[in-house]
Amino acid sequence: MTNKWRPATQLVHGGTLRSQYGETSEAIFLTQGFVYDTSEAAEARFKGETDGFIYARYGSPTNDMFEKRMCMLEGAEDARATASGMAAVTAAILCQLKAGDHIVAARALFGSCRWVVETLAPKYGIECTLIDGRFLENWEKAITPKTKVFFLESPTNPTLEVVDIAGVARLANQVGAKVVVDNVFATPLFQKPLELGAHIVVYSATKHIDGQGRCLGGVVLSDKEWINENLHDYFRHTGPAMSPFNAWTLLKGIETLPLRVRQQTESASKIADFLADQKQVAKVIYPGRKDHPQADIIARQMTGGSTLVCFELKGGKEAAFKLQNALEIVRISNNLGDSKSLITHPATTTHKNLTDEARAELGISAGTVRLSAGIEDTEDLIEDFARALSKAGV
Repeated sequence: MTNKWRPATQLVHGGTLRSQYGETSEAIFLTQGFVYDTSEAAEARFKGETDGFIYARYGSPTNDMFEKRMCMLEGAEDARATASGMAAVTAAILCQLKAGDHIVAARALFGSCRWVVETLAPKYGIECTLIDGRFLENWEKAITPKTKVFFLESPTNPTLEVVDIAGVARLANQVGAKVVVDNVFATPLFQKPLELGAHIVVYSATKHIDGQGRCLGGVVLSDKEWINENLHDYFRHTGPAMSPFNAWTLLKGIETLPLRVRQQTESASKIADFLADQKQVAKVIYPGRKDHPQADIIARQMTGGSTLVCFELKGGKEAAFKLQNALEIVRISNNLGDSKSLITHPATTTHKNLTDEARAELGISAGTVRLSAGIEDTEDLIEDFARALSKAGV
């Protein structure tokens, strides 16, 4: 029956394992190792002749439940849960590459993601070309005989640009490259990269999946063959495994994911419309609005808008700081996807390590602000912005 369940049901019941005690909530198997009945049983387990767990760095019952539930939601065959979102990104990229290989990546990336492909990978002899990922011809032009990975996030952080995932996947398949998609901003509810042709999907589970500011986590999802041939040994020997306690916390968070994302998206959409009418705001970027520059692609590959809003204030950094400081409900934080509404100034936080030129290329100005809508009352949030705009005098 599980394959026929809709997402909200899958996220409550999918992949559940119960001990002999028949607990309602998933159990936390907070253990490092596992006991075997006999020496022969241990040998068979290590040979892979029998199923079961060996060591918590490789997997545990709690992590297994989280991975299976994410697979059901994403439509993936297999997954590995990692200690953080960046552990997931790094593992997904590096596990399949060697010196001499080439990455093509959209330049609009979260700062740490960009560091992995632009700074870390070249240290190991892996070349990287950053492009404006909005245009398919740029992906095609960047391909070399050594290109093995295409990497992108869509919508992007923080300017909510959108990349044509199906188009990129077609190009990748022509040259035998793999497409890795960071799907955090869309959430697995609004966008299915694997259905669009991508090969690997990564999440920072810290964001919407936990969604309550409690713990770190990440996950890499793909088909069994790719995970067995590329990720399995990397994961096993380098140790980016998720804590079973965090896996349990994420299992609790994922149960309410559809409820939270629905409310967050409704608020984000209405706040975007409100801000677009304010004289202090130069522009608003939101995937649910008709004036989004890539509304046609959004209509093809997304089933909802976003919990994030990007907007630019006319008064630059000074105006952005005044607005953020004047807000009473919305809190200043660089996290996102939380039940609490959060706001940040990318130029001085998440993207501060980029050069001025690099930020300008991405459309991040001194007045750019990123809002992550929470689950508070929508009207309270709009009133908070109206009050802050007036109080700050921006």
